[in-house]
Amino acid sequence: MLNAKRILITRTDRLGDVILSTPVLRAVREVYPDSFIAMMVRPYTKECVEGNPYINEVILYDKYGIDKSISSSFRFALELRKRRFDLALILHPTNRMNLMIFLAGIPRRVGFNKKLGFLLTKRLPHTKHLGEKHEVDYTLDIVRAIGIIPKHRSLYMPIKKSVQKSVGETLLRHGVFESDRLVALHPSASCLSKKWPSKKFAILADRLIDKYNVKIALIDGSDGKADADETRRNMRRDVIDLSGKTGISELASLLKRCVLFISNDSGPVHLSSAVGTPVISIFGRKDPGLGPIRWGPTGRYDIMLHKDVECERCLAHNCDKDFLCLNAIKEDEVLEKAEAILKRNRRLP
Repeated sequence: MLNAKRILITRTDRLGDVILSTPVLRAVREVYPDSFIAMMVRPYTKECVEGNPYINEVILYDKYGIDKSISSSFRFALELRKRRFDLALILHPTNRMNLMIFLAGIPRRVGFNKKLGFLLTKRLPHTKHLGEKHEVDYTLDIVRAIGIIPKHRSLYMPIKKSVQKSVGETLLRHGVFESDRLVALHPSASCLSKKWPSKKFAILADRLIDKYNVKIALIDGSDGKADADETRRNMRRDVIDLSGKTGISELASLLKRCVLFISNDSGPVHLSSAVGTPVISIFGRKDPGLGPIRWGPTGRYDIMLHKDVECERCLAHNCDKDFLCLNAIKEDEVLEKAEAILKRNRRLP
């Protein structure tokens, strides 16, 4: 086991990736209870780890903002050097991160052998593109490489009481009371090849309301609000439109309040798993490195829906089959899975 008093863990990509890396924080803390542990993330994902009990500090690296230039990253590395970290665990390999950690003079640097991987002192083979296991397990391989045997793989998302109260007040203004069963839908995603049609989400939402007397909340980031708008326009019943109106902390509290979350393959899926709300996650792409084996939801009662329509090769957003894999998933199937989850959680008669 390495002797490490000051440990830096880095993950500078997106929301879901950071949430899926949180088991690493617990694994490291359990072995190094007295060490100083810092987590480096991008500013927009800081709420995923602020308040995490397994770390001492959150360090922000704004790779698309003030730290974008080579010179600013060099200055960032010099500031890191002053912090005298003796171990760095790099969970997401990039050229800049591997170089910056090297320039920061951190003597032990552990990560995947990709993107200037020769700058690391301990390199793991990079096989994520093969999708042979879940992203959680790929990240935990980093701690296994330094002799840590992880005991847990559950995700963690801090819930702030003040935010929880604020979200509750917002829901009350929309007519959602404590006795109401709330289901959230997320009809957007980062790529067309991940988007189940908005019209199908609309049909599903109406049927959930009609059959189970639930209330429906639409969520989405501001960049994907068009998908939520289209879903709302195609619905017969009223919906609570919170698309573009929730930050990460607000979204976590909202999902914790829900009895079910139905979503395309996206970061909020893992946020929901982290707060313990069952998820139905809809997948399209079949590429091993992008598919459900690596990126599916991790909760005990979570469900993944994916249809293999026997494409020889997935063309992603350039699909020439009109996204047959997504269209093959019918509203009835999702409705059936939703009922199973709701009954298991005793939310239906």
